[in-house]
Amino acid sequence: MNETRVLELPTSAIWLNAAPVSLQDMRGRPLVLAFVNGASVWCMQRLAEVKRWQARNPGRVQLLVVQVPRFEFEREPQHALKLLRRQGVSAPIVLDAQWDAWRRFEVQSWPTLVLLDAYGQETERLVGATGDLERALNTLCEGVTRPLDDDGIRELNAEPRLPLLFPAGLVATADRLYVADTGHHRILECTHAGRVLRQFGLGSADLINGGLGEAAFNRPQGLALVREILYVADTGNHALRSINLISGQVDTLCGNGRAGDPRAGVLAQPWDSPLNHPAAVAVADNQIHIAMAGDNHIWSYDLGSRELRWRAGAGAVEVRDGSGHLAAFAQPSSLVAVQQTLYVCDSLGSAIRSVQLRGDLVQTLVGQGPWESGNVDGPRLRARLQYPLALAMGPDSPLLWIADAGNGTLRTLRLGGGDLSTVNLPRRLHGPAALAVAAGAIWIAEADAHAVLRFDPLSGELSEVPIEG
Repeated sequence: MNETRVLELPTSAIWLNAAPVSLQDMRGRPLVLAFVNGASVWCMQRLAEVKRWQARNPGRVQLLVVQVPRFEFEREPQHALKLLRRQGVSAPIVLDAQWDAWRRFEVQSWPTLVLLDAYGQETERLVGATGDLERALNTLCEGVTRPLDDDGIRELNAEPRLPLLFPAGLVATADRLYVADTGHHRILECTHAGRVLRQFGLGSADLINGGLGEAAFNRPQGLALVREILYVADTGNHALRSINLISGQVDTLCGNGRAGDPRAGVLAQPWDSPLNHPAAVAVADNQIHIAMAGDNHIWSYDLGSRELRWRAGAGAVEVRDGSGHLAAFAQPSSLVAVQQTLYVCDSLGSAIRSVQLRGDLVQTLVGQGPWESGNVDGPRLRARLQYPLALAMGPDSPLLWIADAGNGTLRTLRLGGGDLSTVNLPRRLHGPAALAVAAGAIWIAEADAHAVLRFDPLSGELSEVPIEG
């Protein structure tokens, strides 16, 4: 692109959480125009890098997020805003629903950071997760000594202050609920009536082991309970954690707090291998299986030998069947382990997959590829999902429950060749991000509404669990 050419946002751009301004109005300060997709973990990790740089260099650069939809539901302003806020994005956001800004700035892929100097001219762009972001931002701000004044773009209408903030993990037992209160960086132990019995995690984003009142998490998501141990996909810390429910002790099993390529093998210490955005966990055969959304792999951690093993997935964002490393996933986000089979919710692939734990054979149950989504019930080859985020299964029924987040619905898939069906609910769900089955009910973490719901499949009643704390 010609560096002397000064571009402007199209009139079709929709400001989601800030008063509309033009790029012309923002002259006088460096600007990072981040073209992202809110459903993409890679995009969110890139934004997190920019946010960390801003924390070290306050007031030196303005970040403007341009949300470009991958799925149909992302064209709706409220859904797009919630999707980004769910990932902790607080910068001003513009929705490019028709891809007009994408074309005007000649963007080719997500994420792309377009760096504009104080005169509105492009100085550099960083495409994908590569490129030296630290150097690029430092160079952009060279010679700019005045920090941003009060006229910088500010976020408006923040999320309401409620007991929960974007909950994205659930476990239910006969008398307990364990909730990953993701936005508040903590795990809650509750009764089925919603009374909070214990809180694990101080509520601040950090990686700290210890007992009640000491430990800390960072945007925890997936949970799995085995006897008295609750395993946690501590997503923001890129770590696998455990909570001893008897003592309250929180420990780190694997991860060092930073995203990176995991290293297979026996780990002498937890920090000997990084993880890359672990989103979900499931336990089978004394192994914790991990849905690694950041590298599109399924990993396993052996609780006895402390060996970390790459089970399946080639790394590319694809829906491809095959054995082990020949197969490919598209951002796995939820897991269910049933005997020797692991069921995988592939969110970007709008797919449900299975992994045979003996031989690691990957097969697709529902889904046609990363660009094929929709809302269609029926036989598996015809059925369509849109950005599903969670799976659950009861102990007594071969029915797989699916949180179809993009469609705001609860779906079921009967194992053994059955059809995909939509459950008749009294209303649309707002960002369902986690499911659990226990005590004759389906428990739903309704992330965008900051709530936990109880659904009775016999009566059809859907009610909110009044969690306070």
